[in-house]
Amino acid sequence: MRALPRVERPRLMKLVRLGTLNVGTLTERSREVADLMKRRRIQVLCLQETRWKGAKAREIGEGVKLYYNGEETKRLGVGIAVAESFKDLVAAVQRKDDRIMSLRLDTKEGYWTIMSVYALQTECPEHDKDDF
Repeated sequence: MRALPRVERPRLMKLVRLGTLNVGTLTERSREVADLMKRRRIQVLCLQETRWKGAKAREIGEGVKLYYNGEETKRLGVGIAVAESFKDLVAAVQRKDDRIMSLRLDTKEGYWTIMSVYALQTECPEHDKDDF
């Protein structure tokens, strides 16, 4: 029995590893996130339930820069962690609220938009779910 000829797919020049992680809380765990990214060779990691307040960016170790957004109550919160090799490619950061943010990367292949979204859970009030 003969097999069909193999069709080669066009491939990107470089493999990019993206990930997502519900951290529960980032308080005193940011270094763990940086270590995880290094160990798993992840370049961009979207985070949910960071529970950090404010709309800021900071270095968290291993050359990783974290862009995050959260409300003053330290509930919920999202973030996007970027490895050192991608830090200089960040062209824009948009923070909609404590559940949605995006990051725009200016790569050789064009612009990439990475979004971190934390959807409402079942125990949230119906009006919050409708607004989302």
